[in-house]
Order: sequence, then structure tokens, then C-alpha cells
Amino acid sequence: MAAAVGMARSSLAKIETGARGVTALELVAIARELRRRVEWFVEPGPPSIVSYRASRSGVATQVIDDELDRLARDVEFVVAEVPELVDGQPGQQPLPTSMAAADVLAAKARSLLKLSAREPVLELSRLVTSIGLLPFALPLGEGADAGTVLLRVGGVSVVNGDLRVGRRRLALAHELGHYLIADPYTTDWRVASTEADALEARLDRFARALLLPEADLRERWAQWSAGGDEALRDVAVRAGSHYQVDMATLARRLGELELVDGRQVNEIRGVRTKKADIVEKNLVVPRELEPISLPRTYEQAVLRLYRGETVTADRALGLLLGTFDEESLPDRPEAPESEIWAVTS
Repeated sequence: MAAAVGMARSSLAKIETGARGVTALELVAIARELRRRVEWFVEPGPPSIVSYRASRSGVATQVIDDELDRLARDVEFVVAEVPELVDGQPGQQPLPTSMAAADVLAAKARSLLKLSAREPVLELSRLVTSIGLLPFALPLGEGADAGTVLLRVGGVSVVNGDLRVGRRRLALAHELGHYLIADPYTTDWRVASTEADALEARLDRFARALLLPEADLRERWAQWSAGGDEALRDVAVRAGSHYQVDMATLARRLGELELVDGRQVNEIRGVRTKKADIVEKNLVVPRELEPISLPRTYEQAVLRLYRGETVTADRALGLLLGTFDEESLPDRPEAPESEIWAVTS
């Protein structure tokens, strides 16, 4: 780092410990090397992130922590100019203290998302924006499944876009649970793991109940199984496609509702949907939360700021995470000739 920014190592060490100040030029060089904006060093971050990091002093941050920090700052910047971006944040919901309470929370979430008690949750990433939660999908490799941070108003979720689509949707549903109970900061590894603690297990149950509503699943599973023409595998493939969930989630939900026995749970968990299934059963292939994915409302807000000359092209491209290039940005209206003369004369 010292060599990259043209400083002596001893000088950099003193800056780190607070024994020496940093000049503006040095700060710009350090920011460039760390790929941070200068204001990251001088402006306080969202309170939930500041509190979280203070409580974990000395613990190395993960990639998802850095992404949540960056996106939370970006979103708060945009929200300051376009506050309606996070309209609709609901009041804090009670912490689920049992699996039954998790089911109640799932029913409440459906109501907030304006879904009936029975319909599948299609386009979850779009629906959650209506209640102030902005989901982003980024390639995180072997990192965390997802994470969420509460902002002063609204919230931001990051989903690992390298997961399969069913896992991505399950991860976002789980993060919605954290958002509804106003968990200020969370990162989740291996959502739906059997090793999850009590609250995480109940939020996993919430996510399954949200994506696979009990009454509808019972009725459809009975209908799909009644024909006798299809094996258990085929029925599972139909159900997974209809609700857009992965087989592990489907198997777990069917098991907890006692719609299948333990042997069948294991069989369903091992099912893989093939291209032949998609063609023969005319299935829908969801592409939700493919990386890099940004909420459409957020993209629209950034473009609005660019059109209004609140942000430069470079700033807009940064806020859009490189999903646009400069030629893709909208044309700005030309200034009237009288305004040009007023500036130049």
C-alpha cells in the first residue's frame, strides 16, 4: 500500500494509528488504491453498520460486509435526493418465538406484499421494493448466502448471485424476515443449514412458509400426485417450477407439513430438473437475481439524478455498479442558449 501511494511505510503506519494526519492528496491516493470514494473515509456510515463493526472490533470483515457497506452508502445518497425510493417500510414485526409464529410472520409478509394466501411468490425481488427493501445480487463466490442492513429508512439486502436461482430466492426470503423484525445488520451463511441457531431456524421456516404457502401446497401436491401417471420425481419437478424453489427447500417443506415421509424427503432432495423436464412439462425457467442485479426502482432513481444533473456520468456509472456504460446513459437536455451566455459572459 505504501509503495502504491508513494509514501514511506512508517508514515502510513502513523496514519493508521492516528499519530500523523493525512493530506488531501494522500487521501485521494489511498482512496484510489482501495477503490473507495473519498467520502467513505470522512463521512460516518449508516448507524447499523457503525454499530456492527464496533461490536466486532478486531474481527476481519468479509466480502459481503464490504459490499453491504458500499451499497448502504450508495442507497442513502440516492434516497437523500429521491426519498420515495424507500417508501412503504412497515412497522417492526414481533420476533418469531416459535415455528407457528414464523408461519404467522409469513402470512403477514404476504399481506404486506399484497399477495393472496395461496398464490406463488413470483418476482420476490420486485415485490420487496414496495415495502422499502432494496435487493442487490452480486457474485460472491463461496462467500455468504446473503446479508441485510437497515438504513435510516428502508433497508438493503445483498444476495450471493453465484447461488442457484432457488437458493437465491430462499436467501432473499430469509433476509425479508430479518428486515421485518428490524434486525439492524445480519449476514447469513448456509441459509437453511441444520446447524442454524433458534432465530435463524425460525426465519428459515418463515422463508419456506412464504415461498410455499401451506394450504396451496397441500392442495396442489394432492392434485399432482393423484393422477398416478407421474413418479414422485416428476411431481417434485412440477412443484419446484411452480413455486420457483430448489429441491432441498421443497423437500424440507413437504417433510415439515408431513406430505411425504423421510424416504421421500431424501429422494426429492436428490432430484435435478433436466432440460427434458423443461421442454416436456412446459416449465418456466426463472432468472431472478442473476448477478449483477439491481432493483429497477433504484436504477430509475439514479437515472433521474443523472438527467437532473445532480450526479456526473462517472458517479451514475458507479452507483449502477458498472451495469451501464456511458453510452447507455440517457441524453441530457441541452441548456438554453441564454444560460450558456450567462455563464460565459
